[in-house]
Amino acid sequence: MNNFLKILFFVLLVLKTTISYSDDTKIKIGVLAPLSGDNKDLGQQIINSIRMALIDIDDNSIEIYPKDTKSDPNITLRSALELEKMGINLVIGPIFHENLIFLKDVENITFLSLTNKTIDLSKNIISAGINSTSQLKTIKKFLELNEIKKTILLIPDLSYDLEIKKGIKNSKLRFFREYYYNIEPTKLTKQIEEITNYDKRKQNLLDEILRVENSDDINKEKNIENLKKKYTLGNLKFDSVIIADFDESLKSVITSLLYTDVSPKEKFIITLNQWFDESLLKETNAQPIYYPSINKKNLDDFNLKFKKKFDYKPNHLSLLSYDLIGLIYYLSLKNDSKEIYKSFQTKNIFKGKIGIFEIKDNKINHQLNFYEVNNGELKEIF
Repeated sequence: MNNFLKILFFVLLVLKTTISYSDDTKIKIGVLAPLSGDNKDLGQQIINSIRMALIDIDDNSIEIYPKDTKSDPNITLRSALELEKMGINLVIGPIFHENLIFLKDVENITFLSLTNKTIDLSKNIISAGINSTSQLKTIKKFLELNEIKKTILLIPDLSYDLEIKKGIKNSKLRFFREYYYNIEPTKLTKQIEEITNYDKRKQNLLDEILRVENSDDINKEKNIENLKKKYTLGNLKFDSVIIADFDESLKSVITSLLYTDVSPKEKFIITLNQWFDESLLKETNAQPIYYPSINKKNLDDFNLKFKKKFDYKPNHLSLLSYDLIGLIYYLSLKNDSKEIYKSFQTKNIFKGKIGIFEIKDNKINHQLNFYEVNNGELKEIF
């Protein structure tokens, strides 16, 4: 890796110091998280993760100032204004996209939100989550490595389709076809039948069986027997399918593909970041399936360390908040403590537990890993 890429590993952040810091040189970081209400457990996980990062860094120049959002946009704004009055210009949070709507009015603060949504954000808000651009760039790399030319994209007809479109544009990924589908099971199956030309392929099989039955082929009994083992006949016009979906809805799409005789053994089935959903390991009929995600080993190590300290397994957003403290500290080593926020406007690269952060023009993208789920096991491809 060339000298232009400045990567700082967390293990190198254990800096022992006896320096006494003045108030002017301290790194003051606000935190906006739900510390009460329905999402208080998640908010506490974020705080605990940040405190873990501070212990690992071991530099008393960093101070955090948590404020409650109660997952409410108005309370989020009020808490942000309180942090602004304290002279804080860099904040981790809020967690949820809907809590960002009023923060454009807090112009003196740069917010590192944990959301992965990037559309309609004001200039002072940076999405630090694993966005669609990062995921689709990783998928593009996999497609290019395997020389996969004809890919179709399946997008649920839901609100986040605009995020997918933005990711497509930013990643410069090209598709053979793009389709929207209704997540209602009956409608979904019918749509997948149309996309895969299922009725025609099924009729092709029936016609071929009839043709062989009426032929003088001496091997026709064997040929008919082999044909009857099939469900359809005829080639599909694509090499791979990307399904922009999650959880049970994702499984419904895969089930519909299997029903229409699209085999993952013959066509690449790819999806978005599934956060290592263990239920996918059990879907052996739908394997192999591929997706981009963060560094699994680092996530496992973090979860083990977190559970040992707090006696419960954290949400994946905890690791992101842990990394953001490391990122801010890294940038503080290169900049005046009061102007760290300016570092998000220039090109910087940081290696955290999640992976590599690419920072430029108040945007954060992630270099992700790529995984295969096959035969009930997870394997890292790159």
